[in-house]
Formats: sequence, C-alpha cells, structure tokens
Amino acid sequence: MSPVSLPTTVRPNQPLAGLTSWKVGGSAEYLAQPCSVDQLVNVVQWAVAMGLSIHPIGAGSNLLVSDEGVQGLSLGLRRLQGVRFDPTTGLIESYAGEPLPTLARKAARAGLKGLEWLAGIPGTIGGAVAMNAGCQGSCLAERLVDAELLDPGTGKSWRLREQDMAFGYRHSLLQDMAAAQTPWVVISARLRTSPGHHPQRLLQTIKANLSRRHSTQPCNLPCGGSVFRNPLPMKAGQLIDVLGLKGQRRGDAEISTVHANFIVNRGRAKARHIQALIHLVQDSVMRGKNIPLQTEIKHLGRFDFNQSSPSPVG
Repeated sequence: MSPVSLPTTVRPNQPLAGLTSWKVGGSAEYLAQPCSVDQLVNVVQWAVAMGLSIHPIGAGSNLLVSDEGVQGLSLGLRRLQGVRFDPTTGLIESYAGEPLPTLARKAARAGLKGLEWLAGIPGTIGGAVAMNAGCQGSCLAERLVDAELLDPGTGKSWRLREQDMAFGYRHSLLQDMAAAQTPWVVISARLRTSPGHHPQRLLQTIKANLSRRHSTQPCNLPCGGSVFRNPLPMKAGQLIDVLGLKGQRRGDAEISTVHANFIVNRGRAKARHIQALIHLVQDSVMRGKNIPLQTEIKHLGRFDFNQSSPSPVG
C-alpha cells in the first residue's frame, strides 16, 4: 500500500504502548488520532475502503495490547475532546475522547450534580459508554440520555437512546459489535445531571472519592484498572486475595499487593506477562472456588487464551 494513499492523520507502524495505561504492547499497522469529527469520518472511510479492521481506543485504561501488535487501523480517540453544558436543564454533551475525571470536574464547577463518581475512573466518555463504566454503586447507563455513533459502513452517524444500548453489567451493544471488522464508534454522548448545586461541595465530594481510590487501589504504577468482573454478589478481588495470590509475578507484571483485582507493571512487563497472571488467577479461582472469572479488560491483537497452569516467564 503506497504511503501517498494515506490520509494525513494516519501513520503506519506506530507503537501503541504509550496509548495504554499498562504501557505494554506492540505496534499498530496503522494509527490515527483524529482531532475532529470530520477527521474521524475521513480516516474511518479510508479504512473501510482499504478493507482494514478498525479498533477504537479511548484512554487505554482497560486494554491489553498484544506484544505482536495489531493489524488494521487503531483509532485513538483521546484528542476528540470538548464539553457543552445546559445549566438550566443539566444536560451535558461530551465528545468521546473527553477524560472522565476532567468531565466530572467541569460538571462540578458548573454546579451540575451526578457525575462526581466518574472522577475515579481513568477513562474517556467513549469508553465509558462502550463498557457501561461504573463504580461506587453508579454506572454510565443511569446518566446516559443518548449517544451519537458513527457507522463505518455508511459513514453516517446515528443517535441511540439509553434504552437502545442494551446496557448490562460492564456491557453495551457496542461490545456485541466489537468482534465485527468495522464496529460502530462513539462520537459523543449526552448525559443528564441535576443543576443548581454548590460547586465547592461537589468538588469536595470528588476530592473525597479520589482520596478513597488512592488509598485502596494501586495508583503509583501502570495498571489496567480492574482486571476481572465481579462474580456478583462476590468480589473478584476478595476471591483472589483469599487464595493468597497477591504479589505473584510474571516478569515485571505483578498482582497488586494493594488490591488483588489489579495487575501492575513494575517496570518492563510485557503483555504476555500480564496475560500469564490472568491465566494464573482464572485457573486458581476455578480450582479453589469453582468460580469462572471473566475479564473486565479487553484484549487487542493475538493472545493465547487456551493456556493453563502458567509458570513464571521472563
């Protein structure tokens, strides 16, 4: 494929580790980081015309990228930012790449209540819609009015209401589409909040939430957020902890000693090291508790999902 055929916003053979919170992974065959909706539509239409698969990436905070890299177009959306408020109705519209902590603070400063819990999630609004992100007993579906989605096949955008998104625990319609070569891409989302509140009180709530997070989660090392879904009503972290798996390492990847449902990169971990720990946990919990743990993180690229009883790797 001739480089002259590339849109100016597309780069071949680009490293992806810097776009993930684990700081691991190989290179993208092609990478685009559009700054506007027009750029987004342009690169997506180019990828479709070239027959390339499309892989949207938000903050990369729940993403494990293969050491072998990723074929097709990796679509980094973090530069697609911007927020609009209606202080009367409390309606917020945010582009997909807006960081959740930033969005929470902007809403609080505008006196809009209801998004304070988002400050503890190191993701973007696009990823939050796709994952139905949640913490502290709240989830994105409870606040979503609708989402604007780009259909790569037609180049058209559609607004889907909350009730059309098939939301569940850490699930949305977009995850069902993820296996498709050209999944729909979040452009923006509209959220409902409660207007007329005191900004400083909302900011104090955010500060308290973040303090709690920093005291209970490993925030000083690269990690990918909660690795496993909670097998409700139980907590994945408690199951892992009771089996004595905290501190287990593969290479520079370690099951956090702060919170057992987190795997941290202590320096030069590879994706294969993190995946080996995921296998170790799943195998141990199944053997010890007869409970299958499903990952909350998403995998991008090629992985061996059939490995069992992993041993330490270097």
